[in-house]
Amino acid sequence: MKPKVLITYNIYREVYSEVLKDFDITMPAEGIETFKYEDVLPVVDSFDAILSMWNFPIDKQLLDAAKNLKIVSNYAVGYDNIDVVYATRRGVTVANTPDPVTDPTADIAMGLILSLMRRITDCDKMLRAKELKWGIMNNLGSSLSGKQLGILGMGRIGKALARRALACGMNIAYCNRNRLSAIDEKLYNAKYMPLDELIATSDVLSLNAPLTSETYHIIDAQRLSMMKSDAFLINTARGPLVDEKALIEALRNNTIKGAGLDVFETGDNVCDELLALSNTVLVPHIGTQTVEVRKEMAEYAATNILNYFNGGKVARVNKL
Repeated sequence: MKPKVLITYNIYREVYSEVLKDFDITMPAEGIETFKYEDVLPVVDSFDAILSMWNFPIDKQLLDAAKNLKIVSNYAVGYDNIDVVYATRRGVTVANTPDPVTDPTADIAMGLILSLMRRITDCDKMLRAKELKWGIMNNLGSSLSGKQLGILGMGRIGKALARRALACGMNIAYCNRNRLSAIDEKLYNAKYMPLDELIATSDVLSLNAPLTSETYHIIDAQRLSMMKSDAFLINTARGPLVDEKALIEALRNNTIKGAGLDVFETGDNVCDELLALSNTVLVPHIGTQTVEVRKEMAEYAATNILNYFNGGKVARVNKL
């Protein structure tokens, strides 16, 4: 009997048909974007695998109902939509798509750094509004060369960002759960620092850590006050790593110079106070939004399922 796979959203049908051609696939019908949770819950017990979008909840209730479920493959590198602890207890493998998102997310982080420090977005807005003042001492930004980029979370994306920043002449410092090997530190010319030292000494602080109970609001009012007054904060990881209310106050009061955000604490509902600030560059979670990457993520998520049943490599989040 073919393994039954539930795909919760309706994109890249041709990819799944090809990669999972020997599986029994259920997807939303043409014209329907996604399955609703309440529609999946009564029928989920018949599926062996779920290929879930990052915003589809795989919680205790659904896992209890999914009696035959063996693997959840998430279309994202993040997996905070999945109760991983309970899935592990139930013996369900959780997988994600880390490799395709690495370079594009690092690209966005580097783009935010460039846009803030060189005032690219700021000058573009003023020029279009015919408010820009030309002059040799006007529209001054900050040079990247020689500045310290502090990377909180030196994993795949942190390392990819370090490579880009090194090409711009920046100095790399980092804080990570586990210190890098001496070989990696030499490769990235990276200096390890405790978190508070990293925050206090960096000209740019980039957040590249996953969202966990330990990293929730890891950048709060106290830590924002530790940053240099001319420092920039970059977040392309998860919105709740930052206490957004505290960040707004820090930006209003010039506690820090600016912030570049691809993610927000309230998800898609970006607060008006943040939108009103002129010392920010804000983009709508586009770190992985290229045609090429979206298709690659679909192939990767499907291949996780294919390999699970065929004994191949799976990008596992949990260990069973």
